[in-house]
Amino acid sequence: MTTKLFGEPVRRREDGRLITGQGRYLDDLGEGALAAAFVRSPHAHARILDIDVSAALDVEGLVAIYTWEDLPGALAEPLPLLIPHPALTHGRTAYPLAREIVRHVGEPVVMVVARDRYLAEDACALIRVDYEILKPVVGIEEAVRGVHLVHEDVPGNVGAHLVQEVPGPGGVTVRDAIAAAPHTLEFRLDIERSACMPLEGKGVYARWDADDGSLRVYSSTQTSTSVRMAIAAKLGLPLPKVEVVAPDVGGGFGVKIVHPWPEEVLVPWAARLLNREVKWAEDRREHFVSSSHERGQVQHVRVGFDDEGRVLGLDVEILHDHGAYTPYGIIVPIITSTQLLGPYKVGAYRVEFSSIYTNTVQVTPYRGAGRPQGVFCMERTMDRIAAHLGRDRTAVRAANFIQPDEFPYDQGMTFQDGRPLIYDSGDYPEALRLLKELIGWDSFLEEKARAAAEGRRIGIGVGCYVEGTGVGPYEGGHVQVTSDGRVHVSTGLTSQGQGHETVFAQIAATELGVPIEKVSVVTGDTRRFGYAVGTFASRAAVMSGNAIALACRKVREKALRIAAEALEADPRDLEITDGMVHVAGVPSASIPLATVAVLSNPLRYAFDEETRRATQFAGAASDDRPPVAEGEEPGLEGRDYYSPVRSTFAAGMHAAIVETDRDTAEIRILRYAVVHDCGKLINPMIVEGQIHGGVAQGVGGALYEKMVYDEHGQLLNASFMDFLMPYATEVPRIETAHLETPSPLNPLGIKGAGEAGVIPVSAVIAGAVEDAEDITIARMPISPSDLYALRQDR
Repeated sequence: MTTKLFGEPVRRREDGRLITGQGRYLDDLGEGALAAAFVRSPHAHARILDIDVSAALDVEGLVAIYTWEDLPGALAEPLPLLIPHPALTHGRTAYPLAREIVRHVGEPVVMVVARDRYLAEDACALIRVDYEILKPVVGIEEAVRGVHLVHEDVPGNVGAHLVQEVPGPGGVTVRDAIAAAPHTLEFRLDIERSACMPLEGKGVYARWDADDGSLRVYSSTQTSTSVRMAIAAKLGLPLPKVEVVAPDVGGGFGVKIVHPWPEEVLVPWAARLLNREVKWAEDRREHFVSSSHERGQVQHVRVGFDDEGRVLGLDVEILHDHGAYTPYGIIVPIITSTQLLGPYKVGAYRVEFSSIYTNTVQVTPYRGAGRPQGVFCMERTMDRIAAHLGRDRTAVRAANFIQPDEFPYDQGMTFQDGRPLIYDSGDYPEALRLLKELIGWDSFLEEKARAAAEGRRIGIGVGCYVEGTGVGPYEGGHVQVTSDGRVHVSTGLTSQGQGHETVFAQIAATELGVPIEKVSVVTGDTRRFGYAVGTFASRAAVMSGNAIALACRKVREKALRIAAEALEADPRDLEITDGMVHVAGVPSASIPLATVAVLSNPLRYAFDEETRRATQFAGAASDDRPPVAEGEEPGLEGRDYYSPVRSTFAAGMHAAIVETDRDTAEIRILRYAVVHDCGKLINPMIVEGQIHGGVAQGVGGALYEKMVYDEHGQLLNASFMDFLMPYATEVPRIETAHLETPSPLNPLGIKGAGEAGVIPVSAVIAGAVEDAEDITIARMPISPSDLYALRQDR
C-alpha cells in the first residue's frame, strides 16, 4: 500500500458543507409537519391532582392533547433503566409523561400537537394543572439527611452504594496503610453541578407509512440504533419496520446518549396514531430544565504518604448527586471512583460512593463523564501532599507514576465496562517531561518573582489523567467498492462534529490503497447499518475505526483474489495503489479496482461498457471458472465487527499559568499547555481540534458554568443571560505536544481522544489559582466572587 493517509493531518472533509449552510439538522427537516409542545412541571416536587384541558380545546389548529392516561401498553410504563448494576439497588426512571408525581422542574406532564409550534404553545399555556406541592430535596446535604424523600420507596434517598478496595503491598488494608504512614491528611472537596450546552438541542421528527406499517424517525441523537430498538419496543412494532436516522447533529457531549428521551417515543407514537408527520425541536429553556446535567459531587479524602510524597494509602468517600432519576445507571460515579487513580500507584486504595436522589434534573454522562471529578480529587490530593512536604508538585507526581516497563498495569478494580481496570500502555514520565518543557515549569519561579515585583499575582498548576476509552461491547463497519471505483463506508454510530467522515475515510483509503476522494462515509443511519452501540466515551475511532479497518481487509483480500485470476498472478504478489491493483514492482501489469468490483458481480445484463465485461457470455463465466467462488457472495464488499478485550487507556497532562486581579479577583488564563497520548494518531489536526474543544469546555466548568438551584428546586440561571460560558476571549491559545504509545489491544494501535481535553482543567486551574493566591482551593468552579470571599476568610 503506497496510498498512505493514516497519520496525516488531512483537512476535515465535512466542513465545507457545514460552514456554507448545507448541513441538514433536525429542524431543517419536516416542512409542513405537525408540531409538538409540552406542558412541563413548574414545581420540583408535587402531586398532580387534576389536569384541565378544556380551555385549550378552542385553539385554532389544535390536533391532539395527551396525558399519561392516554398512553397505551408499554408506553405507559416507566422508561428503561439502560445500564442496571447490582449496586443500583433502587434504580428509578421517569414515565414519558408524568404519572401522579413530578420530581423536578421541567418534567413533561402533557403533550400537545397542533398545526404549528406557535399554536401548540398557545394550547399549552391554556392547560391548567392543579398540584399539591411537596417538599423538594435539593442538594446533597439535604438528600443524605433523609428527612424528605424524592421517591417514597427509596430509604435515605440512596439509589446506589458501592465499595471497591484494593490492598497495598503485602495485603495491607487502607486503614492500616494510612495509620502507619509517616504523614496523613484529611480534607473535603466539592464539584458543583453543571451541564453541557450543545448548540442544537434535542429534536425528533417522525413519519408513519400506514400502507406498509413502517415508521421513519429522525432524531438528534448519539445512538440511532438504540433509539430504534427503544421505539420498536415501546410502540410494539417489528424492528425491521422502524428506521432511525441521525441527521447532522449540532453537538451531543453526552446529553444525547440517553435513549429514549420521552419525546423520542411520544413523537413517533403520535405520528402513528394521527397518521401525520409530527416534529418537536427543543428550545433552550427546555434544554436547561429537562435535559441532563452532570458533575455534582462531594468528596471526603484521607491519604497517607511518605517523606517523598509516595501515596501509601488512599481512602475516598464520594456522595454523587444523580438527580431525580437514574436512566443511565451509575456509570458516572463508577468512572469517578476508578479513573480517580490516574497514572499513579497509590498503595492501598479504598473508594466508597453513594449515589443520591434529589429533586433536580437527572444526571447522566457529560463530556468527561465522571473523570473531571476524579481527576480533581486525585490532583488536589497530590498538590496537598506537595504543600505539606514543601516539595515540587511535579516531583510528587513523578514519585507515584506507573513506569513504562510496568505495562500492562492492573489497578485491581472493575471499570465501567465490567472488565478489569488494566492500563494497556503509556509513558507517564516522558509525558511530564514534555509538559514541563512546554509550559516552562522549571523557570516559572523567576517569572513569578518578576510579576510580583510588578504588583501582579500569577500562579502555575498541573494536572494528570488517564482516560478509559474505546469501551465495548462492539461496533461494526460495512465497506463496498462499486463499479465506478468508489468506496462506500458505513457504520452505525453517530457523528456530532468529531470529524468521523474524515478519519474513517483515511482509514479506508489507507487500507484499500485508494484516493480519499473516492471514499464516502455514512454514520448514524439504521438503513445503512443496523447494529451499533453509540458515540460516547471516546470510543468512535477505536471501535468503528477498527471495525472499518477489518471490513476493508476483507474487501482487500477478495479484491486481490479476483484480480490475481484476471492478471494470472499470485495474490501475494499484488498491491493496490491509487485504486489500481498491480503486480508489486510492475505497475503496467494492473487492473482498476473498479473493474475488480465489476468482476466480483457477474451479471446476466450489460448496462454499460464496464458491466458488459461481467455478463455471462463476455466475462468471467465464459471460461471454465465459475463466476463466483463457491460459498462467496457477489459484490466487492465486506462487513466486520470489532469487540475489544477491554478498554484502552489514553493519558495526558495539562499545565496552566493564570493571573488573578488584586482588586476584582478576576482570573485570567495566560498560558495553557497539553501533552496527550492517544496511541497512534489517525489525524493529528483533528485530535488537536478535539483537545482544544475539550479545554474550552473545561475552562467553562472551572470558571463559569454552574447550575444554581434555590431551596425550592427552581433553576435560577436557566438561560444564556445567566448561565455564563467562556467566549473565545476567555479560552487561551493552547500549546500541544503529542506522545504516541500504541495500544496492543486493537489492530490500529489507537486510543480515544474526544473527551480528553476537558478532564483535568478544573484541577489545573485550581492548582494555578492556589499558587497565585496562597489560598486553599477545595471547590470548583471558582468565580471572582468566590475568590474574593476566600480572600476575606483568609
